[in-house]
Amino acid sequence: MAYTTINKSGEHFNTKLYTGTETADTNITGVGFQPDWVWIKNRDTTGWHNLHDAVRGAGKLIYTNRTNAERDDAISLTSLSSFNSDGFTVGNNGDTNGNGNNIASWNWKANGAGSANTDGSISSTVSANTTAGFSIVSYTGTNATGTVGHGLGATPKIVLYKNRTDVTYCYFTTSIIDGTHDLLLLPALDAQQPFSASLPTNSVLNLIANNDTNGSGDNIIAYCFAEKKGYSKFGSYVGNGNADGTFIYTGFKPAFVINKRTDSIGNWNMRDVKRDVNENTNNLYSNLDNAEASGQGIDFLSNGFKQRNNGGDNNGSGATYIYMAFAEAPLVGSNNVPCTAR
Repeated sequence: MAYTTINKSGEHFNTKLYTGTETADTNITGVGFQPDWVWIKNRDTTGWHNLHDAVRGAGKLIYTNRTNAERDDAISLTSLSSFNSDGFTVGNNGDTNGNGNNIASWNWKANGAGSANTDGSISSTVSANTTAGFSIVSYTGTNATGTVGHGLGATPKIVLYKNRTDVTYCYFTTSIIDGTHDLLLLPALDAQQPFSASLPTNSVLNLIANNDTNGSGDNIIAYCFAEKKGYSKFGSYVGNGNADGTFIYTGFKPAFVINKRTDSIGNWNMRDVKRDVNENTNNLYSNLDNAEASGQGIDFLSNGFKQRNNGGDNNGSGATYIYMAFAEAPLVGSNNVPCTAR
């Protein structure tokens, strides 16, 4: 059974939907905790994905649908200006607070603004939630082989890097496809490619001479994810090309799923239980600034999710995909006693 020590997933991750007002200093409440990483997307109009975290500070903005460097100006502050005890404050930026627009935000808890970490050869500032397997790591690149501490005490399966200083891709690095170190790029649609850096350990990320993840003198941010049973699941599956699609077991009812085709081009699909019910077809794309659209559907089940389509982005016959899933509710929590045969 998929026992978990995280009985309340909503204390570590939560999707918060709200309606924009285009009014400065609008408080968004109901997240359930003070978020340390907030990802916001306007569902109704064309608009960029806005990513903020407590380590960089609320006024600093990066994107997944553009290769732009970090934005640190008045527009950033009108996007998100503070992290609060039960949510965050947005300004009058249309991407995060468009008047009358439906907005989605995905919120993760780390550990505040972070603290110094010297586990690696390169010093870092780390905000780590070891219970939920999530950390935010900030460091200055050297463009040479080195290591940087991530603070999780467990080996991350996924690390998302962004060079804040230069125009670069977001690097999505992972071992979940075939156990080797692989790379996918945002906002690119490309298939996986090998990543020559050594895999992370339970204490450090391994860096190579690479401008996108380790540019000399550049400010880099990394989001690290270690899998936690009953709360998060990161893996791969093979599509069957049928509307009665592949079932993916997670051991919990998912609240949020991102998936991407890895053997060929494909969009980065984002779905959650707050924006739609089964069959869940309300899709946003991490790599695009498009408004929400009805796309290839999936069902969120008590122990995983099931593809309900035969489209190439999600369930092509014989195609391979990766996914990240975070729980709404565990299948079996530490306070539950499973049924036994009598």
